[in-house]
Amino acid sequence: MVTKLNSRMRRNFFLIFLVITILTPLSPVQAQGSTGPIYIVQPGDSLSSIAARFNVSLNDLMSANNIADPNQLTAGQSLIIPGLDGVTGTLNTRFINFGDSYRSMLRQTQVPEDLFRKLNRVVSPSEFYVGVSMIVPEQEQIQYNKRISPAVGESLLEASVKNNSNPWTLAEINGLHGTWDGLPGDTLFSPGESNGAVTSGLPSAFISAEIRDLPIKQGGTGLIKVVTQPDVKLGGILVDKPLYFFPNEDGSQVSLQGVHALLEPGVYPLRLDATLPDGSIQSYEQLILIISGNYLTGESLPVDPSLIDPAVTDPEQKQLESITITTTPTPTRFWQGQFLSPAIAYAESTYFTSRYGTRRVYLGQGTDLKVNWWHTGVDFGGGDGLAITAPAAGQVIFAGPLTVRGNATILDHGWGVYSGFWHQSAIQVQVGQTVQQGDVIGLVGGTGRVTGAHLHWELWVNGVQVDPLDWLNQPYP
Repeated sequence: MVTKLNSRMRRNFFLIFLVITILTPLSPVQAQGSTGPIYIVQPGDSLSSIAARFNVSLNDLMSANNIADPNQLTAGQSLIIPGLDGVTGTLNTRFINFGDSYRSMLRQTQVPEDLFRKLNRVVSPSEFYVGVSMIVPEQEQIQYNKRISPAVGESLLEASVKNNSNPWTLAEINGLHGTWDGLPGDTLFSPGESNGAVTSGLPSAFISAEIRDLPIKQGGTGLIKVVTQPDVKLGGILVDKPLYFFPNEDGSQVSLQGVHALLEPGVYPLRLDATLPDGSIQSYEQLILIISGNYLTGESLPVDPSLIDPAVTDPEQKQLESITITTTPTPTRFWQGQFLSPAIAYAESTYFTSRYGTRRVYLGQGTDLKVNWWHTGVDFGGGDGLAITAPAAGQVIFAGPLTVRGNATILDHGWGVYSGFWHQSAIQVQVGQTVQQGDVIGLVGGTGRVTGAHLHWELWVNGVQVDPLDWLNQPYP
């Protein structure tokens, strides 16, 4: 009896040990004697991409960190980078933002130019596109965040006194030959907290400018936040779309602009135009990197051939664009904080039947007709009659039947942001009505071009459909 009990206990202990071993994540152990700077793994990194970035072999990188499986990598993990002689400490990732330049980054971080070039394999300062990530070693000395920009006719000494700085320290930090070497409008850095002064080389009308969530992806929403001198009006372009700016509660001006899901990844223009009270205009342009959204491909849907006939689809598309693309976006922002799922009333955990950006093919049933397209929104699973709720406050600007989209409702959230809800079995709001977040606006259905009952929600940001899930994951602005 005791023998059987001991045997059973040993078996149970073995099973517990096996479960713990399987469920416990393995952390790479640094190889004994391996030296080199530490790199913090970023979201989206792979071991191969890290090896390529630092020009080391994958085998050497795995060996230095005692990694057996190259797929075992998590964001935030520390890796030794072998082969970087003379480099120590932690290697931080920093995205180039609007107004950053090669010279200003060297001045602010105080990283020696030869080391900066070695880590980032910089061939030319012209490679400084907005959204490109650069490796910056964490320096023992303080990074300089206080910005000083001498005005026209102002000496370095005068600028230093005005900003409570030392002209000789300024000259040393910024690589000037002496206190006489400062140029009007040049961005200099000094010790101290950021003072909100002009960002890098921006014209004097701008105090600061920042693009959030870099790099911007296909189907993403560009959020541009600018602080200007008093009474300055802003405009500009992102890729080929005009930018509209609106006043924010913190005194900044904000523009939201969608990037098309089919735009080829690459670099595109970003320009800001500042109109001063006297009517003069100051502009600044820089190239911005747009990356792939990594959307799915190969989705095929059999549909009624009449619903993919351009004679039917084109007029409806133009009608939709006439509503959501305007040169005078509503200046009031109706929403506050984060959007909520429009399917939250009937799904505790939202489930999707098709994601935004998926490349799909519509097949005309019983014909050879085939149309290549992409999914302009998110499809939520659900049956007829389930409640659809407003993801954010807004005004109803369309409510009625459409051929392809079925029973449809469009909400204007302000600032050029619109929500569309297609295929409803019933519409429960009227044009002109104001709705609050969570109000029931309609019922799930299967009207229009569908293969079954579901809710299709799409989000337009200044004339471009973007990924609605981004707006569920974080607040804008």
